[in-house]
Order: sequence, then structure tokens, then C-alpha cells
Amino acid sequence: MSSPKNAEVLGQGSWLRLLSRGGWEFVERIGSRGVVMIVAVTDEGRLVLVEQYRPAVQARVIELPAGLVGDEAGHEDEALEDAARRELREETGYEAGTMERLTSGTVSPGSSCESVHVLRARDLRKIGEGGGVGAEDIRVHEVPLQEVETWLRERGQEDVRIDLKVWAARTWAGAGRPSRS
Repeated sequence: MSSPKNAEVLGQGSWLRLLSRGGWEFVERIGSRGVVMIVAVTDEGRLVLVEQYRPAVQARVIELPAGLVGDEAGHEDEALEDAARRELREETGYEAGTMERLTSGTVSPGSSCESVHVLRARDLRKIGEGGGVGAEDIRVHEVPLQEVETWLRERGQEDVRIDLKVWAARTWAGAGRPSRS
């Protein structure tokens, strides 16, 4: 992936590049075309969430299943839906019958040029345990949609962080009830 137009490279690691444009500094992820974030709801009306340790905040974080697009050798041009299906399977052990694109946007435009694509997974079928790949140590949570807010508030009182995008998941899930295709 090339740097954004008219940006100066200030530094680079294995996975991130620090850039400057007009005196504004921001980061760019190397080797991916963005992020897919999956809103997965079971037939029983449970939102599928993941929890994993994030070194940047030195804590476990509750998140929606997500991952990079085009980050695997030989699959740089993978479709968003394919990346979402792969990440959902790896992280949660669920296979989606349908995968629907909901929206795309930025998450932190003041510090990153990364794009995030939100997809909704339906008709889920459990095919494995999930947990991620390698040493990701992902825990899977299935929370009834009607209880998500209470559950998140309770978890936030513990030694865990909550990704703010999870709060929007009930809306993305379809007004609190899974719809049938």
C-alpha cells in the first residue's frame, strides 16, 4: 500500500507508518486495505462479541469481531465479505449464512487514515470454538441484545475496556431484534 497523497513518511515499523501532511501527523496501517467489523447476531437474538488483550491500552477489550482486509499473502485483493467471513470464523467459530455490508467510514480520523467497513452476519452456524489464530487468546461472548447495555456497563466496572463501536452494535443489529432473510 502506498502512502496517502502528499504525505511525508516520518517513521515506519513492521505494521504501521507515521506520516505528516501539512504539519498534521497520523498513522497508516501497512499491508492491508482496511478493516472489516462484523455485527453477528445468532438466531436466538444474541450479539456475538469478542474480548482480547490489547497492548496499546494494556488491558483486555470487549469488541465486535474484526480484522484486516487483504493482509494475507496471495489474498491482497480479497473481497470485504470474504475477509469478514474469515475473521468471524477465526475469532468466534461462527460461519455466516449471509454477510451484508452496512456502512463504511473512519474510526479515528484525527490520528489514522484507516477505513472500517461494517458488515452484518446472519444465519450463523457454530462450526468451531474460535479464539483467533496464534496467540490471540480471544474469548467469545454471546449477549442477548436486550441485555447488551447492562452487560457492557457491568463489564466496564471490571478491569476490562469497552470499544466504543460496540455501543452502536444494537442499532446495526437491527433495532434490537435479528431480522430474518
